[in-house]
Amino acid sequence: MKTATFAAGCFWGIELKFSQIPGVTHTEVGYMGGTTEQPDYKAVCQGDTYHAEVVQLEYDEQQLDYKTLLEHFWSMHNPTTLNRQGPDIGTQYRSAIFYHDESQQLLAEQSKQALDSNGTFNAPIVTQIAPAATFWKAEEYHQKYLAKRGMGSCGI
Repeated sequence: MKTATFAAGCFWGIELKFSQIPGVTHTEVGYMGGTTEQPDYKAVCQGDTYHAEVVQLEYDEQQLDYKTLLEHFWSMHNPTTLNRQGPDIGTQYRSAIFYHDESQQLLAEQSKQALDSNGTFNAPIVTQIAPAATFWKAEEYHQKYLAKRGMGSCGI
């Protein structure tokens, strides 16, 4: 199994979307990329920790490759809005790819550059590409939040 970590706004929606991709074997939501040890939801939402809301997933490389995960990531959100997705505003809602090895870094950079070059989006992509840092698992009530409530999306 391999690990991948993505931030694309509120973690509830992207967790559900990634969990439905064949080859993704496990998902968890949490926080990454900030400056505070053991952040909680309240601190992250205040914007003082600089963590992003992320989904960290495990996937079976025999069924799914990282390039395909990137394609899904780009289609799940607007990567051209800085620190914002829909009505959600703040650094915790930024678009980011946290890579776990050099191959993931290279593929992420190549896919971002290709999308910027071919005009897929109407503005430049502002997605951060950074090495994975400590993953801080979010509180239990955030895990599988939409699935537990029988919701197909958060309506954003």
